[in-house]
Amino acid sequence: MEPPDRKGNPSITDASEVARDFGADLEAGLTSHEAARRLAADGANELRAVPPVPAWRRVLAHFQDPLVYLLLAAIVIALAAWMVEGAAGLPVDAIVIAAVVLINAALGYVQEVKAVDAVAALDRMTAATSAVMRDGRELRVPSAELVRGDLLVLGEGDSVGADGRLVQTATLRVQEASLTGESEAVTKDPTTLPKPLALGDQLNMVFMGTAVAQGTARVVVTATGMATQIGLIAHLLEATPEKPTPLQNEVASVGRMLGIAVLVIAAVVVATLLMISDIRNAADVIAVLLLGVALAVAAVPEGLPAILSVVLALGVQRMARHNAIVKKLSSVETLGSASVICSDKTGTLTRAEMTIEQVMTASGGTHVTGVGYEPHGQVERDGMALTVGPLHAEQIVVLSGGSLASNADLRQQGGVWEIHGDPTEAAFLVAERKLGVNERREQRFERVREVPFTSDRKMMSAIAIDHEHGGERVLVAKGAPDVLLQRCTRVRVGMEVVELDPAQRARLMADVDALSDAALRTLAVAYRPLAANEDLDGGEALEHGLIFAGTAGIIDPPREEAVVAIREARRAGIRTVMITGDHPRTAARIAADLGIVEAGEAALTGLELDTLDDAALRDAVRTTSVFARVSPQHKLRIVNALQAEGHVVAMTGDGVNDAPALKTADIGVAMGVTGTEVTKQAARMILADDNFATIVEAVREGRAILDNIRKFLRYLLTSNMGEVLTVFLGVVGAGVIGLQGGGEAVVLPLLATQLLWINLITDSGPALAMGIDPPTDDLMGRKPRHANERLIDRRMWATVIQTGLVIAAVTLLTIDLYLPGGLIEGTFDLATARTAGFTVLVFTSLFTCFTARSETASAFASLFVNPWLWAAVALSALLQVAVVHINFLNLAFGTAPLTLAQWGVCAAMGSVVLWFSELRKLVGRARHQSDADHGGPARAPLSPR
Repeated sequence: MEPPDRKGNPSITDASEVARDFGADLEAGLTSHEAARRLAADGANELRAVPPVPAWRRVLAHFQDPLVYLLLAAIVIALAAWMVEGAAGLPVDAIVIAAVVLINAALGYVQEVKAVDAVAALDRMTAATSAVMRDGRELRVPSAELVRGDLLVLGEGDSVGADGRLVQTATLRVQEASLTGESEAVTKDPTTLPKPLALGDQLNMVFMGTAVAQGTARVVVTATGMATQIGLIAHLLEATPEKPTPLQNEVASVGRMLGIAVLVIAAVVVATLLMISDIRNAADVIAVLLLGVALAVAAVPEGLPAILSVVLALGVQRMARHNAIVKKLSSVETLGSASVICSDKTGTLTRAEMTIEQVMTASGGTHVTGVGYEPHGQVERDGMALTVGPLHAEQIVVLSGGSLASNADLRQQGGVWEIHGDPTEAAFLVAERKLGVNERREQRFERVREVPFTSDRKMMSAIAIDHEHGGERVLVAKGAPDVLLQRCTRVRVGMEVVELDPAQRARLMADVDALSDAALRTLAVAYRPLAANEDLDGGEALEHGLIFAGTAGIIDPPREEAVVAIREARRAGIRTVMITGDHPRTAARIAADLGIVEAGEAALTGLELDTLDDAALRDAVRTTSVFARVSPQHKLRIVNALQAEGHVVAMTGDGVNDAPALKTADIGVAMGVTGTEVTKQAARMILADDNFATIVEAVREGRAILDNIRKFLRYLLTSNMGEVLTVFLGVVGAGVIGLQGGGEAVVLPLLATQLLWINLITDSGPALAMGIDPPTDDLMGRKPRHANERLIDRRMWATVIQTGLVIAAVTLLTIDLYLPGGLIEGTFDLATARTAGFTVLVFTSLFTCFTARSETASAFASLFVNPWLWAAVALSALLQVAVVHINFLNLAFGTAPLTLAQWGVCAAMGSVVLWFSELRKLVGRARHQSDADHGGPARAPLSPR
């Protein structure tokens, strides 16, 4: 039958009626034919992703840049000039500029596609499957192929593939933190609810994206895809706007600034020349317009968009090798500017592997070494391995008893220890192996019954046959210490059992309090032999007169690498903030162990956050670094408060309820292993290993990329400033340097094609090589860049303008050197003089490659650490030789061959920019040292930036 769109409320409808409404067979499941029909009708069981941007629109987006607009305008002017002059030959200027624009767009598009493919590969790697009944047999299918009416079969460790109504369960507990934020697993029951309840209280329903922690179940699928509870949240997420990154804002600002500057300079120069020059015909007007094109070409770093894309893409690839998948290239720089990392606790800062750390029994306490599920370690007393005796006997009962009253499994696969089932129960299996008695328990006991855990009882019991004691039956219970103690009348002391008097009971509770004060989760173990005539199906009635064995203190231990990473983040001026749903005492303990806060510092809870208005919350986030028992709304408020304080915030998350905060943060970081699909869509970066240390490594990479972006921006702007000033000053001072046109209205010191050639051979290869320059200073030893700090600041502009003036001066002086007249009398023609100036301008750019690597450090420091830069410089120099000495290039670019002596003069003149830069940096370092010696303000950091 046709499944209904939404048949009432499944949680308040009897399971058999739900099955009937959805045409579900509770034994055989759907037929394959019917499942295929429903899948075709309803669509895949997937959340609606953002519609893919068509390839043509992605290509077009790479032309929507202020820098590209300038080049497009230059193409139009060059074509107009070519047509006015009679359209003779090819429009070389327009063709070369168009080629540059197309190459830039192609490079950017290719790198964007690579990033998208990396994310898609991660999605394929983590694609979920589900067990269903089809045609009367159980099989696994991709979760995307689930349909309404499917009979879903759940087991421990499974991810729930769709929303559904429980029809049959066996001790089912489901971890719903990804949906509701509740950290404890929820015990499920197929009993029909009497009335509609909130999502977290719908105990007879399971929801897509949650995970089975314990038990088994059969479920009728009632909703798939966007109709699920996760789908409803995804609808809300679509309305959350996405902010541009600081790098996007900065590049857009640079583009606008250059655009305005170029238009103003070109307009002033062209207008001035039209007024003061002897304009006699259309050809003279075209010459003036070509000057405007030349100025535009000289000012615009044509390679900037492509170089940015390539450098960011290379950084993305390096991050991917460190398990950080960046979805958007520009997000790499945001990491480099991050000043706060807001992180969840479980699995990111901790191992997500519950570990028994202490065991308290009647004879005292022990410490269990080793962390995680790998059973390497031992049980110690006062730092020494525990030996046979009363305490040892008590420890065996606690750890083996806790393992016996457990449904978890510990196994080794491929050299890696893994668990199946509840992590807390698995902690007993690991600790038991550390005590060295696991084989004895496995051979001695046989489980025959279970009294399952419920949230009301806060305990569970297992009934086993003890084969070493003639088949004696024993009940072993595990649960909350206060609950178990109420059911105990005796206590195990060594090999004896004694009555549990009030003093002994008080001491045992004091042990529990001590473990709780240490932020350990506590579970107690008790047992009693069963009489031969007791009914094993008695259930809870058997849980009385128990013998108290002891209490285990359990913790999710911090990742060792996270401790190092947090210390490194602090050194880098980055604050780590823990935001968790756990108990505040546990959160504060873990935060102290990790080094986020000092020991004894308290956490701020969600209830306390509710009492704070926005202003008070801003005050709180300045000093508080641990937030506990928080909801998704609290996470969003914390992120907003930190951003209001001027911080660049990175936010981690794995659950659906984290998605709004991830999207609001400057860079959202989703967990690749435990993260939900909605979270990964909302985030800009995905951690393939769910490890906090990976974030800090990504920050380091982001800072290196940011440094390199500053390097090649300094280089590109300096070179292009030199070109602009050369053209501008060459036209204005043409008479001074002997640049006469022989009757022409305007004679340019350099041709537009020559300026384009300079930008092609110097702006591309060398700038790209600078973009992958190895770090030349301690990246994590300085404070993060402030959100309002400009990438191109006043200091950089001062350097660009000063060096640009030097470049223009030596270039024009070289032209004057070879032209008749001017300041220096020369004997060569205009083509030779222009070629010499053209070559000097190329050489100054190549020398600037080395000087621009640092604002303060000498170019000779770390001179040979980047072989790619040397290769790029050598290639550019060879190309310049070619354009000067190959005939057809002479015709295309208006050059003339130079003698060896002339090449030597050009190289010497070009090197002036290097010596000027070295002198300027030397003075700057001396001034900085003088200020430091006299206690004055440091004018400039000595770290190369």
